[in-house]
Amino acid sequence: MEGLAVPFPHLLPLPPFPKLATVTAVAAISTSTSTSTGGGGGGFISLKQQQLQLRPRRGSPPYCTASSSSSSHSQSEEEERVSGDSIRERFLNFYASRGHKVLPSASLVPDDPTVLLTIAGMLQFKPIFLGNVPRQVPRATTSQRCIRTNDVNNVGNTSRHHTFFEMLGNFSFGDYFKKQAIQWAWDLSTVEFGLPPQRLWISVYQDDDESFQLWSQQVGVPVERIKRLGEDDNFWTSGVTGPCGPCSEIYYDFHPERGYIDADLGDDTRFIEFYNLVFMQYNKKDDGSLEPLKQMNIDTGLGLERLARILQKVPNNYETDLILPIIEKASQLANVSYGISDDQTKRYLKIVGDHMRAIVFLISDGVVPSNVGRGYVVRRLIRRVVRTGRLLGIKGDGRGDLEGAFLPTIAEKVVELSTHIDADVKNRAPRILEELKREEFRFVQTLERGEKLLDEKLADAISSAERNGSVPCLAGEDVFILYDTYGFPMEITKEVAEERGVCIDMNGFDIEMEKQRRQSQAAHNTVKLAIGSGTNIADNVPDTEFIGHESLYCKAIVASLVVNGDPAVQVSEGSNVEVLLNKTPFYAESGGQIGDHGFLYISEGENQPKAVVEIIDVQKSFGNIFVHKGRVQKGVVEVGKQVEATVDVKLRQRAKVHHTATHLLQAALKKVIGQETSQAGSLVAFDRLRFDFNFHRPLLDSELAEIEVLINGWIENAILLQTKVMPLADAKRAGAIAMFGEKYGEEVRVVEVPGVSMELCGGTHVSNTSEIRGFKVISEQGIASGVRRIEAVAGEAFIEYVNARDSYLKQLCSTLKVKPEEVTARIENLLEELRVARNENSAVRAKAAVYKASVIANRAFLVGNSKQYSAKPY
Repeated sequence: MEGLAVPFPHLLPLPPFPKLATVTAVAAISTSTSTSTGGGGGGFISLKQQQLQLRPRRGSPPYCTASSSSSSHSQSEEEERVSGDSIRERFLNFYASRGHKVLPSASLVPDDPTVLLTIAGMLQFKPIFLGNVPRQVPRATTSQRCIRTNDVNNVGNTSRHHTFFEMLGNFSFGDYFKKQAIQWAWDLSTVEFGLPPQRLWISVYQDDDESFQLWSQQVGVPVERIKRLGEDDNFWTSGVTGPCGPCSEIYYDFHPERGYIDADLGDDTRFIEFYNLVFMQYNKKDDGSLEPLKQMNIDTGLGLERLARILQKVPNNYETDLILPIIEKASQLANVSYGISDDQTKRYLKIVGDHMRAIVFLISDGVVPSNVGRGYVVRRLIRRVVRTGRLLGIKGDGRGDLEGAFLPTIAEKVVELSTHIDADVKNRAPRILEELKREEFRFVQTLERGEKLLDEKLADAISSAERNGSVPCLAGEDVFILYDTYGFPMEITKEVAEERGVCIDMNGFDIEMEKQRRQSQAAHNTVKLAIGSGTNIADNVPDTEFIGHESLYCKAIVASLVVNGDPAVQVSEGSNVEVLLNKTPFYAESGGQIGDHGFLYISEGENQPKAVVEIIDVQKSFGNIFVHKGRVQKGVVEVGKQVEATVDVKLRQRAKVHHTATHLLQAALKKVIGQETSQAGSLVAFDRLRFDFNFHRPLLDSELAEIEVLINGWIENAILLQTKVMPLADAKRAGAIAMFGEKYGEEVRVVEVPGVSMELCGGTHVSNTSEIRGFKVISEQGIASGVRRIEAVAGEAFIEYVNARDSYLKQLCSTLKVKPEEVTARIENLLEELRVARNENSAVRAKAAVYKASVIANRAFLVGNSKQYSAKPY
């Protein structure tokens, strides 16, 4: 829907649904609809046919024929209410029956450098739409969790704005296009969900004659109810760059009695847009230019909250069963009744209901509150809810503890409602609730002082403006102090200031923020989708066949060469080069594990290599193409030549050891500090491993020792690893843990250490835990709020670490002339001797200073006629 890139169009008050008139069924129409797959346009239903259509299936509110619309205000209260969960399920089933693969929602943390959070249902398919990765299925359907915070201040003020929402979508990857997409959208709306055809209006892009004709001639919508709109309304983009194209939208008309003349689809009192069809034909580049996509695609979006509002006949999205239970929980804590509250109280409750959904799902997807990036988004929302809760009068957790946190209590209701949205939320609930409790207490500690300071600053600004006859304005420096010292997000300060009629100096705030950013900028590494000349390598190079789990050597063909971002036919000695092979034993960096090192040999004779390329890194790009980065050490390498690809065996073994040890570390952490802890990042290198995890405090020495004992015990037990490939759903049911930040296909690789751990992982691993030899934690520290990091060594790196420490200890013993077990006592004695010596030295220096002062005083003599001052000559 257009709400993915711009604000949703206004949702409107809904009158009672008209009563269903008695109609005559046409069985043939029903049959053709249910069996249609859209390949040749079969099963389409015209508007005239739909006026004779069957009664909608159980659970759907009936649509009205023209003859019944006048008797519209006496529908039975006993009619079954359509739940938000059932709408989602029926949408997915509708498109599944038409050949679409039902795929899971992607994470709210996207694998896309152009956006901070997942704002669109199509985002996970962007590489497919761009032609950078091959499609796995020709058509798909999803219910995507989305986050949008660009108009967060409107949440609660309108009936339509949300920070968290679900986008139902159907997608075609070069399969069907406008004809089927338009007809199916109409069938879904009028047959599946029973919306009255005469209440639906259509918008099309001003130059899209094809869509106009399909709506008017194929579907049968009167031309008076089809509006041509401009680029701002009906040309869809996913962001600054990316797939885009003309779109067509379906609107629901709450007041058809107003007729066609001068009807404005932007009229908030009459229309609501609920379904958007994007005909994806172009890719918007960095310079704003459009280039045709390789294939014509379909991307649609139907707002679940909007359709639920229509079908459940409530005045706004917040009062649907998707959000209202959360509002009711907040009302209970605030000891108010939502139904009879004033507008301001309702607004506060809507803010809580909306923001809590966003907060819970963001934390569930691994976003930790912080002052930068995604972490700032969730922290800002949390603190807005905390402040709003105080305005509502919420005190305590609702369980008798007046000093307790209330966010976890409300979050429990969000978790309860999450089952059909994301089943993993319940498993992560302990971590989510603990994070919310911690973050609420952290903010409350400074909230009162911050509120007091803000009140003082606002009063000063108002007083100053009255004296000077100017507009009251809060200094940017003050806004920054509130943000940096008291944890007040700028947006909250702005909101409070506007309530008092005070503006804020954004330029001054931005200057202060820029100073801070210079001190804490983070680098972002991305792989470009096109080489220097603009040519897309993926056009001519197939996916790389990876055989590295079975062998560390193979013969392969050079499919492409790249030098400095440009394609090359041959590369000579001394040049840096990126080599693309048709198959490879080299592991490409992913899942936290770095890429393999090794060599490519082009043989000239029996044992004489003609050319040698040293490989120092391997990256995965364009979906599943392995890019081998290295330097030509000898000879010339050419496209089309056969090479012998050989992985460095010793380095691969080091990586395998550290990767399996990482799995053991996660299992040990869950045993020692709790199952709710989860991975927040990792690095599997040749010399060490690094594991980031969600936890609220430093680990105790005893806990680290227990972790080491557990892991080394599993190593000693010589457990044989099991690796198998299975459907993703089966793996999750079996309890396999997903690696942080990784994307998975329908078939996944599961690595299991029986009785210890089971994870989805495409990385390289040892065959038996005994190969790890030993494990040692070398550091544990905090890297962000609620995120800890452990660095450790295993295998050969473990032996090197122990030997190095042994060498240091021997040198120390030699220097101190003591035995190893006496080192600690000897150092303590030396430190005590040093302390005593420093104290004695300080005493001597003090005496010397007093003596020097007395000598100077004794040399005083008289200067001039003054009898008060005198000094003696030296």
